[in-house]
Amino acid sequence: MDISVVIPLYNEKESLRELHDWIVRVMQQHNFSYEIIFVDDGSNDGSWQLVETLAKENNHVKGSKFRRNYGKSAALHIGFGMAQGDVVITMDADLQDSPDEIPGLRAQLLDEKLDLVSGWKQKRYDNAFTKNLPSKLYNYTNRVVSGIKLHDMNCGLKAYRREVVKSIEVYGEMHRFIPVMARNAGFGKIGEKVVQHQARKYGVSKFGWERFINGFLDLLTITFLSKFGKRPMHFFGLAGTLLFLAGMAFAAYLGIYKLYCVFSGIPARLITQRPSFYLSLTFMIIGSMMFLAGFIGELILRNSAVRNQYLIEKEIN
Repeated sequence: MDISVVIPLYNEKESLRELHDWIVRVMQQHNFSYEIIFVDDGSNDGSWQLVETLAKENNHVKGSKFRRNYGKSAALHIGFGMAQGDVVITMDADLQDSPDEIPGLRAQLLDEKLDLVSGWKQKRYDNAFTKNLPSKLYNYTNRVVSGIKLHDMNCGLKAYRREVVKSIEVYGEMHRFIPVMARNAGFGKIGEKVVQHQARKYGVSKFGWERFINGFLDLLTITFLSKFGKRPMHFFGLAGTLLFLAGMAFAAYLGIYKLYCVFSGIPARLITQRPSFYLSLTFMIIGSMMFLAGFIGELILRNSAVRNQYLIEKEIN
């Protein structure tokens, strides 16, 4: 099969029929073998009933429905598990992503032998203050922290080789950072394509300001896990040791200085009356706790089922 189109949705009944017909038209024009996978994230507006109708009319349509709203990452995870196409396309269900971009995304992915092609909505039709400006700041932060030079990492319109989506696990709110997850899994050939962005035709956006705060925290999480997920002692142990040594060195300085003053007859305050003494104790306590956290993390990892899970690209037996 050439293409799997994975579409997570939540209360998008008004746009589903139009989106389905548009995708089918594009597929037939280019003679692609395809499947359309709708993943209903707990809609309550009749979206699933329409998906069932579309599946009866078109045997290329598949679907899955959650009992309640779990989020876009969960929907993508299920969709990726169902996908059978050589190329997997993801897009939103609100008609702001154009199915006409699918052939170009697929061609770039295959012609340039990439693992992933991310869409870039260079010209947006969202509110400049509430969407565009925060999005620019958010993507700039992503580029700095992750090192992946994408202008619109959160764009829902992306193309993947099937091996990529089968090798990563999208959970929580990590759908924003699939390129980071793909690179960490060994799929580092990531490209970008300018795509058309369309004004929302039906309904309202399901995302608010909190996604930018949560997104930044998730980026820190995935960056940390990618670097230290299998060696927590390298982070906690090093940081804890440095803090403990800094605190101990300062406490030793205070003790030596106090002894010097005593033997030299120089008046000096009690060590316990100096705020710096408690600061040094705090450093040593926090350092010890961080070292123990790293040690406990290593013990947990040692007994974890994922401690030796690695992706093998090729093998000769």
